[in-house]
Amino acid sequence: MDALHQADPIRAKLPASIEIFCVGGAVRDALLGLPDSDRDYVVVGGTPEAMHSAGFTPVGQDFPVFLHPVTHEEYALARTERKTASGYRGFSFQADPSVTLAQDLMRRDLTINAIALSREGNLIDPCGGLHDLQAHCLRHVGAAFSEDPVRLLRLARFAARWPHFSISESTLALCQEIVAQHEAQALVPERVWQEIAKGLMESQPSRMLDVLVSTGAWMALAEGLAAPTLATQQQIDQAAKESAALECRFGLLMLNAGQDPLPPGLFKAPRACLELAELLQRQLMQPEHLGSIVSPKDSDALAALLEWLSRADVQRRPERFHQLLDCIRIMGVLSEQQIGRLKAYAKHLCQETAHQQIALAVRQAQQTGDSVTDAARKARLAVLRSHPDLRSIP
Repeated sequence: MDALHQADPIRAKLPASIEIFCVGGAVRDALLGLPDSDRDYVVVGGTPEAMHSAGFTPVGQDFPVFLHPVTHEEYALARTERKTASGYRGFSFQADPSVTLAQDLMRRDLTINAIALSREGNLIDPCGGLHDLQAHCLRHVGAAFSEDPVRLLRLARFAARWPHFSISESTLALCQEIVAQHEAQALVPERVWQEIAKGLMESQPSRMLDVLVSTGAWMALAEGLAAPTLATQQQIDQAAKESAALECRFGLLMLNAGQDPLPPGLFKAPRACLELAELLQRQLMQPEHLGSIVSPKDSDALAALLEWLSRADVQRRPERFHQLLDCIRIMGVLSEQQIGRLKAYAKHLCQETAHQQIALAVRQAQQTGDSVTDAARKARLAVLRSHPDLRSIP
């Protein structure tokens, strides 16, 4: 805990009347014995002019937050807030030297995030966060929790991070109130994706999904997509256990979402996530045929194997191809041995000698005026057929 406040020549330039407290996640995680997280500080009794004079750099326009010129940690003037319009931006703020630390802490989302640490090492906990940490409970600070829809998403994300924490029934009721008041729909897609992505990368993402579904937020935010099934949630949790990439976890979530193609602006997910999700849908349209493709016995099955690998674009997108196979393996559609075969076929098709063989066939077709597409396909089939496991195919 002592490391959260250190001697600092920059802070020493501030007037002695100003008090600085470490707050939020860094204090919470230190109390939980977790690795050091980003540190945020609240400045009580300060003014923008004093922060400027000490060398701090202002950021943002909504409220006075400053970056330390060396550590780049955030220092925010203590503030209160008042709801003025719908959405997470519909707030007015008061930040002046008269705002107390307790007032600042009371505007926060969860009690475990409303604990402060003074320079002297004293904990300030007006909301009962220490008790809730010990009880492993996620609880809102006050009724104003329901005024900010982002807090619903953050709650869902924290539930995924700490599966052993329960959620207060009264807090869940306020989340349902957020949805009922149509506050969730006021969230911009970029902000939704930011929290969804973080939640998917936590230790048990299914808990985030449970919160979103049980509070009605999923239907409000997911553009009419079906709620994730129990099987889907289990698969995403397995992906988390294996430290799978975000693209894999999102692909598994979207596979049973009920729309093909996916809405292009869904959650404002990045292109890589949407591409893998759509590829997974296409490659599993007929999962019962995958077995014959993995172990082809005739030329038709070999051609189907080539088409499957080509749709996956294995020669240009090998990393995405391996993410696709990770999803298929986690789903249990194919065995480890079958996955290994697909990897071997793809590796064989991506060898430099294979590229050279295909390029030669294309050049010859160009010279003779034949179809370049047909020539490339025949060359790729010949490459596949040269794999030791496929040489017996006529």
